[in-house]
Amino acid sequence: MKTLMSASVMTFMLLSGHAIADDSFEMQRQAEQLGLRSLEEAQKKALEAKPGIIDDADLENREFLGGWDYEFEILGRDGKEWDVKINAETGEVRDISRDWDWF
Repeated sequence: MKTLMSASVMTFMLLSGHAIADDSFEMQRQAEQLGLRSLEEAQKKALEAKPGIIDDADLENREFLGGWDYEFEILGRDGKEWDVKINAETGEVRDISRDWDWF
């Protein structure tokens, strides 16, 4: 039973890792095709703006304003979650806001 459970956990971890890598690869590919800043550069800017650990990253199309943003969820040194938006075209920090946990 222990072996089966360990194998299940390992399989989940491996599959989860591939999904994250594929997502990062896809974001980088899209950024290159659109002539945007690299994901790595945007991550660096986000962590300079709000030090901590990046929990999630997305490349979002700003439909109403036009343009593209990298959106990062960062677990800050204060233990709280923060959303940081980086303009994918200029590399500028567009917004830093608290990700409110209601529970």
